[in-house]
Amino acid sequence: MDINYELYKVFYYVASSLSFSEASKKLFISQSAVSQSIKTLERKLNQPLFIRSTKKVQLTPAGKILLKHIEPAMNLIARGENQLLDSSNLGLGQLHIGASDTICRYFLVPYLKQFHKKFPNVPIKVTNDTSISCVELLEQGKVDLIVTNFPNSHLNHTYIQKTVATFTDVFIANPSYFNLKQQEIPFEELKQYPLMMLDRKSTTSEFLHNLFLQHQLELLPEIELSSNDLLIDLARIGLGIAFIPDYCLTHESKDLFILKTKEKMPKRQMVASVNTTLPVSASTEEFLKLLPSV
Repeated sequence: MDINYELYKVFYYVASSLSFSEASKKLFISQSAVSQSIKTLERKLNQPLFIRSTKKVQLTPAGKILLKHIEPAMNLIARGENQLLDSSNLGLGQLHIGASDTICRYFLVPYLKQFHKKFPNVPIKVTNDTSISCVELLEQGKVDLIVTNFPNSHLNHTYIQKTVATFTDVFIANPSYFNLKQQEIPFEELKQYPLMMLDRKSTTSEFLHNLFLQHQLELLPEIELSSNDLLIDLARIGLGIAFIPDYCLTHESKDLFILKTKEKMPKRQMVASVNTTLPVSASTEEFLKLLPSV
């Protein structure tokens, strides 16, 4: 099927913004030209791609399928252009990493510092999102690599380049509010207390829910948040027992204690991953070299 690339480009901008007028502004063409291009593409594909109404534009099921394939292609073209434009950096283009704010703060910072010191002219971009959402960014070609907690049900195992750390998740509490420091508590009893954890969009939440299910228990947290640091703050003031990765605990956490659970907590890993279906940039390869391998 011989279809002009420009038609797919127009489709991408309309599908990304769900607006013909926004697409026309970004493409510097008239709105009528955008509309005509979409009609031409729909005719060639013999499929409606958008549901148009006076108030909003929506993708049809066919449009959603097409966008899933067009978006990575557009991102790949942009990455190629950036690498060519960055020839002044000795062949190293922009480094774009996806990771959760927790992984960025407690793991990535020293390696970002090393990379910046070694390649000061290479731009570094970091996109913060949950480990699960970072996988989607990687698949779409929006980031060069991700560092994510593992197991991650959304991550293609062939994408994993190296395991960079291992850790254990812990339940923490303030002894002034929870007199449990000397006790070994089974999960069944732990359910009686106000539990605080990351929301369901995170691998940490996915991990604990699955762990409870393995023991035929239903997990009903009192508080679900998107920040481990905030969970620590709330545990400190006695709002509940927080579930966090142990690497989040620092010397500032002395007023908190780790609960001993009867059931053993399995170790998890932190992995660095790239999309193996796309070319790996030189900057990505250099950054991977800096990361430890465990």
